[in-house]
Amino acid sequence: MVTAGLRVAPPEGGVEDAVRLYLQNIGKVPLLTKGQEVSLAKRIEQNDMTAKNALIEANLRLVVSVAKRYQGRGLTLLDLVQEGNMGLIRAVEKFDWRRGFKFSTYATWWIRQSMTRALADQSRTIR
Repeated sequence: MVTAGLRVAPPEGGVEDAVRLYLQNIGKVPLLTKGQEVSLAKRIEQNDMTAKNALIEANLRLVVSVAKRYQGRGLTLLDLVQEGNMGLIRAVEKFDWRRGFKFSTYATWWIRQSMTRALADQSRTIR
């Protein structure tokens, strides 16, 4: 960063470091098989918060993957991930394992919907 002709280093532990750390942490969570997804979904129906958190954590990479496709449209990657995480939580709450779909297929719709709504809201704010 340049301020009045002086080069100023970004603050220690800047945004880039936070993003890198987040991506490293979510990368450590193993992906789930369809059977594991169904098992967690059944437990979620019984209000098992541990199962809900496990399904959310296992799909955080999906949110980042979708968010990267929406970069450059008015929100930062971190803002898109935040909105996408809200969509992921909504998907976990509404997922019906009896329909036979993989959770990621179902969740992608909710994640994209959250991001596109945030982008639309942000563009209305600017105008």
